[in-house]
Amino acid sequence: MNTSIGVDIGGTRVKLGIVRGGKILLQQSFPTRTIASGPEALERGIAAAVQGLRSVFRGRVESLGVGVPGLVLYPQGIVQTCANVPGWKEVPLRARLQRRLKIPVRVDNDVHAMALAEWRYGAGKGVRNLVCVTLGTGVGGGFILDGRLYRSRLGPSAEIGHIPVGEKGPACSCGGSACLERYVGNRDVIRLLRRRLERGEKSRILRLVDGRLDRLTPEVVDRACALGDRVALETWEEAGQKIGLVLAKVVNLLSPDRIVIGGGLAQAGRWLFEPIRRTLRERAMRPLGNIPVVPAKLGMSAGVVGSALLGQEAIGE
Repeated sequence: MNTSIGVDIGGTRVKLGIVRGGKILLQQSFPTRTIASGPEALERGIAAAVQGLRSVFRGRVESLGVGVPGLVLYPQGIVQTCANVPGWKEVPLRARLQRRLKIPVRVDNDVHAMALAEWRYGAGKGVRNLVCVTLGTGVGGGFILDGRLYRSRLGPSAEIGHIPVGEKGPACSCGGSACLERYVGNRDVIRLLRRRLERGEKSRILRLVDGRLDRLTPEVVDRACALGDRVALETWEEAGQKIGLVLAKVVNLLSPDRIVIGGGLAQAGRWLFEPIRRTLRERAMRPLGNIPVVPAKLGMSAGVVGSALLGQEAIGE
């Protein structure tokens, strides 16, 4: 059984751990801001943390995998963009880390890593064709097709967040418009909700934040839903409908066995999943609308476990 280190670069923290058989044996993390000055600082930070883990682990570490929140050319491991660290453009992170650490390295998109983890050990275990979606600051995707992670030779793949939900809509950072991410990303959900409250709609949300709209978070919306608040429930209803519409397009194209949804927004539970499933049933071809849509199982460990699985792909090269 191979032992690898997985590194998950997040918006607030970089998490890493020594992984064997899907279990994290030893782990640590450090704030992303400590390496936010650019790719060289990130490279040094990861290398130092990996060396620290290796020094206290009683065993051989065979490979390293890194999940990056951005566009990655695979298998070259060239990071084309990185959402959390400025100054990234065509950075050969794989080659640099291999040079420093003297072990096989693989670098890929972080949602690809999450898809691998959920497929091998989580909510997607046992299927041949799987669609994974993460709902957080952005919206990401990963496809397992016929038992293999799908990748494009151009870099971007499974970019579910950049599928348009209409002909016209807000401009997106990808260069398009009306992308799913502009409606259901964390910041965008809160932006649309805040606009409704500023127009004077009555909601218990205002009481929960003491009238301070700058305190709005998805967690506050969940609390308001539990109280039966109409505006909060409609917020997740509208988000769920848009996600379900995009998933209908995906299942009509790929016909997966299962859809797994993770990330921060997925914590909204039934208030979000019910409209997603209903819209999928209504808009997808029959019987594809009945494809199971389930929450991710691995939670915060998925990124580290999945990145370790990436690293294992490099063993024997």
